[in-house]
Amino acid sequence: MSRSLPAFDAVQPGGEPPAWAVGPISRTDIVRYQGASGDFNPVHHDEGFARASGFDAPLGVGMLTAGLMTTWATRWLGAERVRSTRVRWKKPVFPGTTVTFSGTVASRDAEAARVDLELQGVDDAGDVVVLGWMTFDLSEGA
Repeated sequence: MSRSLPAFDAVQPGGEPPAWAVGPISRTDIVRYQGASGDFNPVHHDEGFARASGFDAPLGVGMLTAGLMTTWATRWLGAERVRSTRVRWKKPVFPGTTVTFSGTVASRDAEAARVDLELQGVDDAGDVVVLGWMTFDLSEGA
């Protein structure tokens, strides 16, 4: 089953596709991600260790929220069209948190058929947990 990705002309500056809420993120989600990534730092799965490290609970690694954020963008414009990604982590995510991912088309380069997105993930308290910037090549055959 193939899906239709938007053409360059359909992606306009200021465009904001529907946001995507993920959560509440569970401890199982965090442990699964840590296992898949090979990062077995106990701050992500061991309650006592996390508390001794100054956290209220085991926390999700920043790449979990970054991965979810870029998933939101690639579901819209296609993973095969990504040309660059930058991420800035702002706040840790703990079990029970829901994060809503959204973004805006920041700019378009008609000559190269590229678009730049500004992305963010906001937790249920209204705090930004992750920021991102992605460039997509929307040229024919990209």
